Amino acid sequence: MSAAHAAGSPPAAQAPAVAGRDARSGTLRRAVGCFFLFTGGVHLGMVAADVEVYRHFADGSILPFVRDGWADVFMAHAVLWALLVMAGELAMGLLLLRGGAAAKVGWAGVIAFHVCLMLFGWGFWFWSVPVLVFLVWAARRDWPALGGAAPLRPAAVT
Repeated sequence: MSAAHAAGSPPAAQAPAVAGRDARSGTLRRAVGCFFLFTGGVHLGMVAADVEVYRHFADGSILPFVRDGWADVFMAHAVLWALLVMAGELAMGLLLLRGGAAAKVGWAGVIAFHVCLMLFGWGFWFWSVPVLVFLVWAARRDWPALGGAAPLRPAAVT
């Protein structure tokens, strides 16, 4: 058993493949982070243009508490809530761009965001399900490169 293998690092022949995967997963993370910064800007534009564009957002929900909550809570103070959605999207994007442990929070946030989006009706499922497949795949691919606790490995036999 080589010293590198005993220490838990990949053999030299596998190192470029692992490094390439880490680079690609980082690229995916940065792309998702930039997308969320962009969508945060879209919310700012919608608030600036006409906040009434949000009025019918929850009409397709099959859950009455979602429809009623949207009409009674969100639309009662639509500018505030839309800006909070914008701030959340910006925060998730920045967390993903930051990398490390912050990116783990960002990945959890963007996945939770899309799960919650599905509450607004079947039409959102057409967007959210494929996006969730991609996000979960990308997060799982990126997660090991983000640091944290080292995986459990058997002790090296000397």
